[in-house]
Amino acid sequence: MTANDPAAPAAAAAPVVAVRPVAVLVGAPGAGKTTIGQLVADRLGVTLRDTDTDVEATFGMSVSDIFIEKGEEAFRAAERAAVAAALAEHPGILALGGGAVLADETRAALAGHTVVYLEVDVSDAAHRVGLARDRPLLIEAPRARLAALLRERRPLYAEVATVVVDTAGRGPQEVADDVLAALPPVIGLRDRSSAGG
Repeated sequence: MTANDPAAPAAAAAPVVAVRPVAVLVGAPGAGKTTIGQLVADRLGVTLRDTDTDVEATFGMSVSDIFIEKGEEAFRAAERAAVAAALAEHPGILALGGGAVLADETRAALAGHTVVYLEVDVSDAAHRVGLARDRPLLIEAPRARLAALLRERRPLYAEVATVVVDTAGRGPQEVADDVLAALPPVIGLRDRSSAGG
């Protein structure tokens, strides 16, 4: 009997293992998605992927420049594609851009994932983003625009969230501790304690 012989037993197919993020972080600009995401990823021994960085790589320019040169519609289309790809292939911590949840297809794709909404108030967000030179939607009247974004997006963040962590008045390590405590256990990841690693 040879390998090409139809009577030969079929080789066992390798099991298909779904790749999915350990957690997806959502929230407004200034919520700390990238900062908290990196702390959580480091503590779990996984990588952080930021979809804004993926979109920048696609266009070869910063998010601000994409908005100016290509327009928000082009940015949002690339963002939807970046989120879909990352959800399908990234096994670590995933940080989404603040406006990613505006897309119906993105909100639908987040179903079944561990989604952590980093809730932030206007005061903390405004302090964290500063004058927002690198945040195109906050260039003019950043505090007022940020308040409007929070009002618009808060229900969408809450809709996709499986966990909500309040960041108001708290430092990154404290918020990361709460995120880690809220995550379901994942076999093979590092100890989650702040001293572990």
